[in-house]
Amino acid sequence: MKIIFFGSSAFSVPPLKSIREHITCVVTKRSKPKGRGYILDDNEVKRAALELGLPLIEINSFKDEEAQRIKEYDPELFVVASFGLIVPRWVLDLPAIGPVNVHPSLLPLYRGPSPMQWAILNGDEETGITLIIMNEKMDEGRIIYQERVSIKKGENMIDLSDRLSARVAEILPEIVRRIGTEGMPEGSDQRHEDATYTPIITKEMGRIDWSKGAIEIERQVRAFVLWPTAYTSLDGRMMKIFDAEAEEGIMQGETGQGVVTGITKEGFFVATAKGLLNVREVQLENKKRMRAYDFAQGYRGLVGKTLK
Repeated sequence: MKIIFFGSSAFSVPPLKSIREHITCVVTKRSKPKGRGYILDDNEVKRAALELGLPLIEINSFKDEEAQRIKEYDPELFVVASFGLIVPRWVLDLPAIGPVNVHPSLLPLYRGPSPMQWAILNGDEETGITLIIMNEKMDEGRIIYQERVSIKKGENMIDLSDRLSARVAEILPEIVRRIGTEGMPEGSDQRHEDATYTPIITKEMGRIDWSKGAIEIERQVRAFVLWPTAYTSLDGRMMKIFDAEAEEGIMQGETGQGVVTGITKEGFFVATAKGLLNVREVQLENKKRMRAYDFAQGYRGLVGKTLK
């Protein structure tokens, strides 16, 4: 079976590798210049495809002339996992058997580009993996496979993504094998009336509002650890927070919201509207990322300062 694989993120790599012997071509978003030197930073899927010796098509959109090359591979099946572009109808009609999309949620919940982040933000205890037959509508196709996956206590978006991606890599070869021998399953319709949608994440969503509770802020830190990273301001300089844990049971007295109340070997405490946030890993603007305890030891007068 001739498969074209579509993907653009680290989530895509384990599924790609799991069915590499069937893949005739990989399609990914074109690398974008980054940094002051505008150096091209190849995405993880491109690097994996090159390492595996697979033909590669890079596009900015399906209007690119390069996208027409997809037709040359006479595909039988598409497998799409964290691709990052809407696939138009003319492309979906190309594979002889059909297009399959991997989505890291329990569809119809969390349709859209950021299901894992919003599951963590909302404090969900579980999420899942859903495979659908793609159509031109966003994540609305018929379900051919679905399983539930618990979200572990304290798990951040990177950890959850890695775990879901690894599970997809475990189940995908058998699903592909069955499609190859039995054809595309009929699948089942989603309950569209139960659908929820996730918006595109913006940098501003990472800004911490200390008038919220510690648990809510902890979820924000865990959900946005990859991008945009939860951030606040210390003495007028941005400080990113990569790891933190809510400590609701600790009394904070009359301390104002955002005030650093103390230092422990795990980090430092910040008062919120409800409970304390134990900050464990930070990066101050123009400084390196480090353990919050080490940062606190080197930052004079941290206790009593207000984060904004």
